[in-house]
Amino acid sequence: MKKLLSGAALAASFAATSALAADDVKLQLQWVTQAQFAGYYVALDKGFYSDEDLNVTVLPGGPDIAPPQVLAGGGADVMLNWMPSALAAREKGLPVVNIAQPFKTSGLMLTCWKDTGITSPQDFKGKTIGVWFFGNEYPFLSWMSQEGISTDGGEDGVTVLKQGFNVDPLLQRQADCISTMTYNEYGQVLDAGVSPDELVTFKYEEQGVATLEDGIYALEENLQDPAFVDKMTRFVRASMKGWKYAEEHPDEAAEIVLDNDASGAQTEAHQKRMMGEIAKLTAGSNGALDPADFDRTVATLLGGGSDPVITKKPEGAWTHVITDAALK
Repeated sequence: MKKLLSGAALAASFAATSALAADDVKLQLQWVTQAQFAGYYVALDKGFYSDEDLNVTVLPGGPDIAPPQVLAGGGADVMLNWMPSALAAREKGLPVVNIAQPFKTSGLMLTCWKDTGITSPQDFKGKTIGVWFFGNEYPFLSWMSQEGISTDGGEDGVTVLKQGFNVDPLLQRQADCISTMTYNEYGQVLDAGVSPDELVTFKYEEQGVATLEDGIYALEENLQDPAFVDKMTRFVRASMKGWKYAEEHPDEAAEIVLDNDASGAQTEAHQKRMMGEIAKLTAGSNGALDPADFDRTVATLLGGGSDPVITKKPEGAWTHVITDAALK
């Protein structure tokens, strides 16, 4: 019996040592658990991270969580962020670097009531438009600047309504247009009983003012550490494997997201629809940032009128070091 116990103890000790050998990675999401982040949950569920000897913890976000602050405070190794927010943080002194870009296309758009007579951006004049802030307003401000439309209200300008992360301003007719994501709030409008025929939408991607969304960012100083670079290479490789699996198996990916939703707030129908739309945004990306997409984002941010997001083109704000190694 003692020999058996000793053998069991040795096995347990070996297992514990093996578990400790895996490298820990903490990923800070920019919002709550939902299909927007399916690739990471799929990589967890399918063992893609463990295959790379990684022990990944996915930290959900929320309205009171600022990923750059979490990263700066050491609460995460990497964060997900929209590039406007990340570049603004970098210019203010937080040296974040884009190490991978799973999202190729922007899902941001304005959704308007058709009966307002809006058919083009110039028709926004004299209208009230709901805009998300906390860094999400910058593409809109740049767009209006390029259109020559004031955001100070009046007949020749737009009245900007600081929109919460819901669709109430449109449904309650407090705004003529609101900010929506193709994969989330637009569906919420339809779920409220509104027909697509009653709406007109303007995708930022199609207006030439789209900025990159949901990139993976790390601190510049950590990228000087070869061990960290190696860990991030494995993390990105496994994450992209998760994303491509999610694209090919959207319903299964949505179910995996639901299994990870500790809040229980998400529904199957909503997550499956979201995953279907998210797959359109990650399609075409192997994880490597396209420099042309970066340049377009920077041009959009620099064109924000009197209050630009950034004042000069960033240097060193992205790297292919991780993805070059991960894609070998």
